[in-house]
Amino acid sequence: MSAHLKFQVLLAGCSLTRNAALMLCMLLAGADSLADVMTDPLSTESRLKSPAPCAEKQNDRAFDLVDIVNTALCNNPQTREVWANSRAQAAQVGIAEGGYLPGASVSVSQNQSTPGNKLRSLGLSVSYLLYDFGARSANLENARQLLISVSATQDNTVQAVFLAAVQAYYQTRSTLAAFDASVVSEQAALASLKVAEARYQSGSTTPADKLTAQTAYSQATLNRITAQGAMKIAQGSLANILGLDANLAIKLAPGRVSLDSGQDKFSELEQNVVALIETARKNRPDLLAAEAAVKAAQAAADAARAAGMPTLSMTAAANQNNTAGLNTHGSSLGLAVSVPLFSGFSPTYRIRAADAQVDTKKAQMDRIRLQVALDVWNAYQNLATASQNRHTTRDLLSSAEQSERVASGRYRAGAGTMLDLLNAQTILAGARQQRIQADLNWNISRATLAQAMGSLDAQLLTSLPDATTSFKP
Repeated sequence: MSAHLKFQVLLAGCSLTRNAALMLCMLLAGADSLADVMTDPLSTESRLKSPAPCAEKQNDRAFDLVDIVNTALCNNPQTREVWANSRAQAAQVGIAEGGYLPGASVSVSQNQSTPGNKLRSLGLSVSYLLYDFGARSANLENARQLLISVSATQDNTVQAVFLAAVQAYYQTRSTLAAFDASVVSEQAALASLKVAEARYQSGSTTPADKLTAQTAYSQATLNRITAQGAMKIAQGSLANILGLDANLAIKLAPGRVSLDSGQDKFSELEQNVVALIETARKNRPDLLAAEAAVKAAQAAADAARAAGMPTLSMTAAANQNNTAGLNTHGSSLGLAVSVPLFSGFSPTYRIRAADAQVDTKKAQMDRIRLQVALDVWNAYQNLATASQNRHTTRDLLSSAEQSERVASGRYRAGAGTMLDLLNAQTILAGARQQRIQADLNWNISRATLAQAMGSLDAQLLTSLPDATTSFKP
């Protein structure tokens, strides 16, 4: 049960003419209808970061890295979802700002009584909250901080989709390169099998060489089939990131291959990791969202405390009655004070819940701060490792190619054994795969470090190569 002590002091009286009262009633009654037509009368959505306009889907063209990222950001359902959430929270800000505006209502009634008297009544009432010990301002601050939090969450989701698109692009590129490498290895194994068969027919080698070559060729064919399956799966994942069905084929534009472009801002590994972490804590949208959530929770706690305080409002009313042809008019203007006395301890527990929510949000913010440091540290170390592996695999591939050529020439000349040739071909195939994986890890590690620092944007795409190493027969 809740009891309120209310009193109203009439300050003045005034009379309104019938026409003036009717006009005022019509204007105020149409205010909400006008607000419905004006979809954003308080311009709350002007504070949002609107998503970039999206071009019409054209799945039949070839996509480069920039196209992949832009299409993903436009079509992925996650980006549309967070944009809708931002608009919803912007509307909540409008609701809170509406608390600073007066409220008005109009009432019209007609009664018929026996033996035939008619009673018509037309009334208008206006109320305006003058003072509430900060409840309105706290609610507005809560809505604004939640909007900042939601907007930062939108940025975080955009960066996550951005990174996923980059990863899917390079993963698809690497599976295409792996498939090309498996085709080259299969053709090399077939050539070795033909040489072994020719030497067996001429009697210069044993059946063991032929069987060994046949086994190696079958293994190479199996590897090619496996690589083709992985390529199809990567293509489906790429289509999914773009907001398309997985069965829709995505053409990739021929990309530039960068083997030595490691000197960019994310591969300068001599940077101070502590400085990187501090930069990340200033830019990471998820941490910014958590900080805004703490402020929103603090504002909600202030609102809970103010909810138990008195309120002061100004009220005004005008009415016109017609009874049996006799018109009467009345109007009033006054102040209303509402003092809450007892509400079953509900306000006390609302305040306790709000204070506990503040502690929860602070703990979440601290957890994200630690996670930011861990993300930057891991991404930094992964990039350092990937850069070293990339240079090492380049040398490995070069030496493996030379070794395979020597072994193949020796076997064709009858000076080498099939075991030496197959061993060289196996090492070469492994070197190709390691080279492809090193390129993939290097490109993704750079994008991951940028995302960990909260700086994954379109500028990064200009420094990333469009493709990984490819191998053609």
